[in-house]
Amino acid sequence: MIPDQRREHILKLLQERHVLSINELTSMLAVSHMTVRRDIQALENEGKVLSVTGGVRLAARLKSEPSYLAKAQLEVPAKRAIARAAAELVRENFTVFIDAGTTTLQMVPLLTDKVGLTVVTNDFNVVGHLMEYPNIELIHTGGLVSHADHSSVGQFAAEFLSKVNVDIAFVASSSWDLERGSTTPSEPKVVTKQQLLRMASKSVLTVDSTKYGKFGTFRVARLEEFDLIISDDRLPRSAVEEMAERDVRLQLVAPE
Repeated sequence: MIPDQRREHILKLLQERHVLSINELTSMLAVSHMTVRRDIQALENEGKVLSVTGGVRLAARLKSEPSYLAKAQLEVPAKRAIARAAAELVRENFTVFIDAGTTTLQMVPLLTDKVGLTVVTNDFNVVGHLMEYPNIELIHTGGLVSHADHSSVGQFAAEFLSKVNVDIAFVASSSWDLERGSTTPSEPKVVTKQQLLRMASKSVLTVDSTKYGKFGTFRVARLEEFDLIISDDRLPRSAVEEMAERDVRLQLVAPE
């Protein structure tokens, strides 16, 4: 088979098996390890597969997101480490936006002693936590309520955001990869997040590595559009290297 045929065959095999090792592919295709690795790299560059330790899996389409409560139980050590690194970027007298998400929510306890802080958010859980701290000026965007995410989204929230100036925005994402950027299966989230990126002086994507290689129907932004991405150090090495080549600013932290 020529390379294109072989790569199509790899995709068909992955649709049946979901994850395959390098050894399995070399046996199935009767080619060398080097050939298989080149094919995987080519497919990964196209955003069709994701390298894993010793093998490869299909990039996964995210058709819907887990509930807020379900997400809150996942990858907690990584989320705490990401939140700690993000909170270190916040200075006194800043106005910050905290996007709705279980990773960004982990930032909240780390911000309560900041002097002169203003927090803008679309997340009802953030509001609930910070309501007890009168030293923090607290603003909620309003807008269409997303029950699953405990947040406000859509055009009304975006219109509010067009009227504020934010020093730094911490943006959540349910799925991301280098080819498709930050994506979501929820169309109402797109207009809110895109307005957020336009009005913030600095934008930081806070997202753990388990969401890498997944993608939703709607793209929020290319990874290059964020000033910084904070993730955990389990991100695939191939992804880290490719981001460096494309000048995507990436900070990796060790799960706590």
